[in-house]
Amino acid sequence: MRTSRMRCLLAAMTCGSLLALGSGATALAAGPGPGPGPTPQKTPGTGPTPAPAPAPQETSGSWSVADALRFWTPERVASATDPSGRAPQPGTEAGGKPAAPKPAPPRGLARDKRDVSTSFPGVKSVGMLFAVDRDMRSHFCSASSVESPGRNLMLTAGHCVNSKAVFVPGYDPAKALKDQPYGIWPVEEWFADKRYERNSQKAESDLDFAFARVKSEGGRNLQDIAGGNALARTPGFTNDVTVIGYPSVGHNPQDLPVRCSTRTGPLAGYNQMRIDCAGMWGGVSGGPWFSKLDESGTGTIVGNVGGFNGGGPDVPGSDPMYNRISYSPMYGDRFFQLYDDAKNGRHTDAGPYQQPKPPYSLGGAERWQQARLTASGDFTGTGRSDLFVVWNDGSATLHTAARDGKPGGPLFSGEHRVAGPGSVWKYARALTGGRFTADGTDGLAVRWTDGEFTQYTHVDAGGVHDEKTLAKPKNGIWENAKLITAGRYTGNALRDDLLVVWANGSISLYPDLGTGGVAKETQLRRASATWTHAEQIGAGEFTGKQTGDLMVRWSDGEATVYSGIDTAGLHDEIRIRPAKSAWKNAQLITVGAFAGTTTPNDVLIRWADGNVSYYADVDATGTHAEVQLVG
Repeated sequence: MRTSRMRCLLAAMTCGSLLALGSGATALAAGPGPGPGPTPQKTPGTGPTPAPAPAPQETSGSWSVADALRFWTPERVASATDPSGRAPQPGTEAGGKPAAPKPAPPRGLARDKRDVSTSFPGVKSVGMLFAVDRDMRSHFCSASSVESPGRNLMLTAGHCVNSKAVFVPGYDPAKALKDQPYGIWPVEEWFADKRYERNSQKAESDLDFAFARVKSEGGRNLQDIAGGNALARTPGFTNDVTVIGYPSVGHNPQDLPVRCSTRTGPLAGYNQMRIDCAGMWGGVSGGPWFSKLDESGTGTIVGNVGGFNGGGPDVPGSDPMYNRISYSPMYGDRFFQLYDDAKNGRHTDAGPYQQPKPPYSLGGAERWQQARLTASGDFTGTGRSDLFVVWNDGSATLHTAARDGKPGGPLFSGEHRVAGPGSVWKYARALTGGRFTADGTDGLAVRWTDGEFTQYTHVDAGGVHDEKTLAKPKNGIWENAKLITAGRYTGNALRDDLLVVWANGSISLYPDLGTGGVAKETQLRRASATWTHAEQIGAGEFTGKQTGDLMVRWSDGEATVYSGIDTAGLHDEIRIRPAKSAWKNAQLITVGAFAGTTTPNDVLIRWADGNVSYYADVDATGTHAEVQLVG
């Protein structure tokens, strides 16, 4: 019967002061490592306070095995946590039983299968790293043995660098520490990039990797016993990898490592990879990402769990994204300079970090769960729809359309920040794009929290321009505008006719918003309970009528199109998705000309789980094929 990590360590304390290597190897003496300072704690809404990486230095070697056994008391081991900057996992502090995680929201794509990590006995070259910080808080990470001329190097994350560190490769929870098959290896010297900032969310998080030289004993080295993994430059942002790590006991009762074979993608804005694989709880920090792993238990490593925020999104431990999403720095010149330093016992300074320009990427589901409002429009003059996004933190971005416009190709080619976190956009409550003048690019209409209604005549990569106040704050009317969309609902060719669904279920049309503002109102429907169930609306051209159409997503998952909207009202309701469809989980719906043509008949959806997909060429017969962009 397998025992837990805490029980093994407790047993080891009563089994004498000798920690023996398996296969007849001799005992190892332990040694303390440097003290880097306290691990930053997250404050809600502020992000972690980064601390610089420690200045690695050689240790004294006075730290004995008996000292180590006395130091690692059951209480200290039980309180060990992942030292990343991520929020605490619920119920896992001090070895507690975890609270039940919040269930993941239903996915937009029923056929989509998420990768999930699985427990397995482990491999000899990957193990656990125990250490304490300057405030004597206990931590554990994952680490791996790597090739070196001295046959004595291990690799982990930069945020795992701490004192009194001991590496246990191929950790076997069924055995006490003195009986571990590949021994224990005290860290003698750390090597970390001097410009790395612990658990940073800045560009320097790209440098979250570190090496350690471990002590030898009796002529035996780490690589002699556990083998050594090769290190390779990360080929690109998309790779097939196997990730291995040791999650916290609270989420891993068998106390076994987990592995996940999956495909990586880019982390938007960083020189890092990301994966979406459930089960990667705290403790996997530093775990290797193998591009190749053979039966001997060694292979080729192209990454390690770490990077932005210590290797995962800035979400509470109860959020499903916490254990699904993991990051890794890319291995490039800085990484291999540090590797060369570690092999030769040097401590050089590579200088200020100059981040390579990351390729454009929409990012992952953990990012898009934070999208609060979206609007489409030809903001940059390509003839196709760009996407304007307002995020939960109050920032706003513009994703510009790909210029080739090839069906099946990428929809967007770049991202431009219009406003940073905490900007005025945090007060936006409804948003639509529209063509308000005959010349120039499309613009936006915005309903704000206080009821003010604003038109920005033009929007481009430089921001929003030509602001007009159409309704003053606290007017007692526009606070009740629940949904808005601008379409081509009158005789002219402009998409400048504003349709509003009010909180009481009534519907109004304001024609020619660009010239007439909101002075002239035409009521299309009186207040009704039916329209209080409208969750999203979008103006498009799905049926080929003389005027534009209206798409509605209802609260029960049904989606309908009303064709040829005009001042006479709503006409010809056409069902394109049935009730109780997957569209019940559509959080944001945006209609535009995203794929291939300049006709606004494509529908882009941000789902409840953060995935993003689109349906091209929607018409009266239905939504047709779905293409996933994020997830």
